[in-house]
Amino acid sequence: MPIDVLIEQGQTKVFASALEWPGWARAARTPDEAVAALEAHVPRYRPVAERAAVPLPKRVTLEVVETVPGSATTDFGAPDATASADERKLTKAQAERLASLLEACWTALDEVAAESPEELTKGPRGGGRDRTKMLAHVMDSEASYMRSIGLASVDVSPDDRGGLEARRATIVEAFRSARRPYPESTRKVWPYRYAIRRVAWHVLDHAWEMQDRRP
Repeated sequence: MPIDVLIEQGQTKVFASALEWPGWARAARTPDEAVAALEAHVPRYRPVAERAAVPLPKRVTLEVVETVPGSATTDFGAPDATASADERKLTKAQAERLASLLEACWTALDEVAAESPEELTKGPRGGGRDRTKMLAHVMDSEASYMRSIGLASVDVSPDDRGGLEARRATIVEAFRSARRPYPESTRKVWPYRYAIRRVAWHVLDHAWEMQDRRP
């Protein structure tokens, strides 16, 4: 069956996101280019899906099922829009599947970081974080993401492996036990389906960046 894709149309950037495959989202200048970028990353995403025991089809066909307007966050470089499909409840099996994919994204980042040097090549203008700062950025963002799914934020330093594992377990358990579309919270929160795509995208985006910037 085709893989459902959401198009998020910003002013300067467009995201294509595979709705049921957290972490698999790419940005480009146009919808066609974003879908092409998503398709080009099948070889990179396939091992992640296999690690989660939910492998991609042997033959991948992408189908755009919804297009929504983006925001300033989209143009900044992060997927920010929810889909109508995100308003659905989750079954136990669906929640378990999505949570397993997020765990596989974390494992991919850990493996890439372990194989990468501290100093990474810089971009055309000399920018880009080195390995430790990139990992710290991902961890800091996840502390913020916790609040967006109704959890208390927990800060963890990059060298606190035990704290990191405990925080990841808290996050993934929130997704694994999700049944309602939204967390029960008095704060403004994200729907679970969007939230897990956003968290997983950020993890894989930086894992792949780290790979690409190895000397």
